[in-house]
Amino acid sequence: MERDKMQLFDNKEIRTVWDEEKEEWYFSVVDVVAILTDSVNPTDYLKKMRKRDAQLGTYLGTDCPQIAMRTATGKLRKTLAANTEQLLRIIQSIPSPKAEPFKLWLAEVGRERIEETIDPELIIDRALETYLKKGYSREWINQRLQAIQVRKELTDEWQDRGVQKGVEYAILTDEITRAWSGMTTRQYKKLKGLKKENLRDNMTTTEIILNMLAEPSTKDISKEAKPETFAENVEVARRGGNVAGIAKKALEAETGRPVISSQNAAQLNTVVTGMIEEVAGTGKKKHEDNN
Repeated sequence: MERDKMQLFDNKEIRTVWDEEKEEWYFSVVDVVAILTDSVNPTDYLKKMRKRDAQLGTYLGTDCPQIAMRTATGKLRKTLAANTEQLLRIIQSIPSPKAEPFKLWLAEVGRERIEETIDPELIIDRALETYLKKGYSREWINQRLQAIQVRKELTDEWQDRGVQKGVEYAILTDEITRAWSGMTTRQYKKLKGLKKENLRDNMTTTEIILNMLAEPSTKDISKEAKPETFAENVEVARRGGNVAGIAKKALEAETGRPVISSQNAAQLNTVVTGMIEEVAGTGKKKHEDNN
């Protein structure tokens, strides 16, 4: 399995995993059942489905693949998953007015993946649309999408230097974060009240920009220093992060305010929504006064 991704149907999240080898999406069966049935206990609903439909029960009990997907707490757990064909079979056993719209959504998801393979820029366009649906501002989204590209360039450099994905990437990322923010990634996430959520998705625009400075600085220093050992890569990561750390201190000295915010995405979006509503309310009041 290549990568996991949250897909949105009717503004509700469905966990999915793209299988690069088979070139198809796998969807969390429990998530789909929860959305189509509005059940508070989709797992129990699935058990009842298995009893009602013997053929489906056999499939879910023995043949339905279990794929590691993230739980609400961020932990990876084996989850019943189905590809599009299998999912359509399961949907047949669910009496729901959402079934037909969901089938159209499934077809759209498959079509989009094919289009993205042909034209990778569509991935960016759809990421933009997803962030907008979640309530992020366009300014924040533009910075976040740039940050994704910056991160990719850095990990490409690490790969060229023989750094191993997973633990070694995490260690180097931690060194960069500590060098510019003064905190480890875990401490940073704790400050924002996060568990396994993506830290970058919960940064302010300024925080993202400083992180964007830290990561390309690390990449550029690496290209010049050409580190050969992991220890040398760690030192380069610290140097790259320190570049952004200097900028952070300079900005704080100018503004008199700390750059690092304890606010997470939900809180930031609430603030933005409140500002929009306040402006809208002011405009409405002016209109009423003029009348």
